[in-house]
Amino acid sequence: MHSSAEENYIKAIFSISSKTGKGASTTAIAQRLETKASSVTDMVKRLNEKGLADHRPYYGVSLTDAGRRVAIDTIRKHRLWETFLVSHLNYRWDEVHELAEQLEHIRSEDLIDRLDRYMGFPKFDPHGDPIPDREGNITDVAGALPLTEVPKGTLVHIVGVKDSSPEFLKLLDGLGLKLGTQLTVDRRFDYDNSLEVSSRFRTGMLLNEKVCGNLTVKAL
Repeated sequence: MHSSAEENYIKAIFSISSKTGKGASTTAIAQRLETKASSVTDMVKRLNEKGLADHRPYYGVSLTDAGRRVAIDTIRKHRLWETFLVSHLNYRWDEVHELAEQLEHIRSEDLIDRLDRYMGFPKFDPHGDPIPDREGNITDVAGALPLTEVPKGTLVHIVGVKDSSPEFLKLLDGLGLKLGTQLTVDRRFDYDNSLEVSSRFRTGMLLNEKVCGNLTVKAL
C-alpha cells in the first residue's frame, strides 16, 4: 500500500524521467511538486527503502520496475477519471485536472476496471494523452509532432496538448481549437517563430511559438 504523497512523488519522477531520458534531479522534483529539496530527499529515501526508486549520486532518481508500475497505475486512474468527468459529467477539459488529482488515489482496482469497461476502454484522455491499459501498455500516436515542426501548407489535426493547465486550455477554447480541429499552416514568421494558421471556421490565426510548441498534431 502506498500513500497519496508517495504516489505523487513517483508520478513526478516518472514524468520528469520520461521527458529527459535520465534520472530526475531532486531540484526538478521539488520544482514540479512545489516543495522543499529537503522534503524530496526524505521522500526519495523512503521510496528507496520500499524498493520503488533508486537514487544514485550524479545520476538522479530513477524508478525501479515496481515504482514504474505504481506510476503507470496512478496515471491510468488519473486519465480515466478525466475522461469520465468530461464525457459523462459534462466538465470542461480545463476543469478536470485537479479533480482527477484527488480521484487518482482511490485504491479499488475493481472500481477502476469497471470505470474503464463502462467507457468502452478509451485509449486517450480529453487532452490527447494515452491511457495505459490494465497491463500497463500505452498506445502511442504514430506520426504526432509539435505544431512548430509542421511545414508551410501542411494540413494537420490536433491530437493532443503538452500543457494541460486551465489557462492554456481556456486560451484554446477562445481560439476555437480542440482535439480533432483541422489546421493548415499558412505562414511561418522567422522573427519569432510564430505561425499563421487557418481552420474550417477561422482564417488568419496568429499563434506564437509557445502555443504552437504545446499543440501536438498529426498530418492528414
